[in-house]
Amino acid sequence: MGSPKIIDSNGYGRYEEFDEEVTEKLSQNYKNILEIIGEDIAREGLDKTPVRVAKSMQFLLQGYKTDPVEILKSAMFKEDYRQMVIVKDIEIYSMCEHHLLPFFGKAHVAYIPNGTITGLSKIARVVDVFARRLQVQERMTTQIKDCIQDTLHPLGVAVVIEAQHLCMQMRGIEKQHSITTTSDFTGAFQKDATRGEFIKLISTRFS
Repeated sequence: MGSPKIIDSNGYGRYEEFDEEVTEKLSQNYKNILEIIGEDIAREGLDKTPVRVAKSMQFLLQGYKTDPVEILKSAMFKEDYRQMVIVKDIEIYSMCEHHLLPFFGKAHVAYIPNGTITGLSKIARVVDVFARRLQVQERMTTQIKDCIQDTLHPLGVAVVIEAQHLCMQMRGIEKQHSITTTSDFTGAFQKDATRGEFIKLISTRFS
């Protein structure tokens, strides 16, 4: 594994870590792809593109390296709170496994604790771990729900994801404004009243 690199831009910085062997293998493959489609890989604009894309793919698909269960377990606390906890408008950026094109949007996640809560940021991190893999939106929705349900054992979990898919917008049917919504519920959220409250709350915009 290569050393983390700090990339500064306009006063900001971030850590990025890449596996040098993986980067080399991916770079060679992307170089071959560019040649196959008829590009001149020696020209200035493409000279370092294979390496850039190799690193980009490792960043975009970093979710394979993290266990979302351990994320939740790292911040579990006993708390006698049995009302709805909602983390909404969580930005998601994922890659469609069918065409390797991005889809992006927002996830809304709720659970009703049953004696145990977790840090709010951990919910968003779990979403990100599953998003940073080759995915289909339907499976990702269920994976997030199952992870929270199986780890925290709450009274219920609700997950709604709204996303735009570039595989529909840039190619194929080319519908530019289509939005795909998926949902999955367990326990108390299978009741109409509880599910309705959740839908109302995630639809409300607070100023």
